[in-house]
Amino acid sequence: MNDRTPWQERAVAVEVDAEIIARRFTGTTNPRQLRAIAALRRRPMPREHLDREAGVSNGPHLVAALRRRGLDIPCTLAPVLDRDGREVKRGIYHLSPRDQRAITLWLRLRGGAGAAFVGPLHRDTLGLEAVVSQLWDQRDSQP
Repeated sequence: MNDRTPWQERAVAVEVDAEIIARRFTGTTNPRQLRAIAALRRRPMPREHLDREAGVSNGPHLVAALRRRGLDIPCTLAPVLDRDGREVKRGIYHLSPRDQRAITLWLRLRGGAGAAFVGPLHRDTLGLEAVVSQLWDQRDSQP
């Protein structure tokens, strides 16, 4: 049985959310990276599809940049037939559950789920101090 009060539950959630942002995803304003994130939020996809969605010719470089920003973006190898009829392994990129939570939280703090993908971002990436401050403000404003 959980002996925490509702306020304590929200405080724990705030700490967990702040930790995800602090050590996981630093955000981005790069349009190619934003398009890649939007595409991967819709569905897992192979490199060729990610190239097309993001408007790049080197998807692995784009994924590496997102990984440096704190996302995992695992690549699962799936067997497919190549043009010669041989079975080969094809990489399928997808967001991990931790990636999805970190992106969702980052988008919420940036002003909504669609704000980052509709037009240019006008605010800098939030630092940990700003994230924690906003989360505590949200906690204080809830009944």
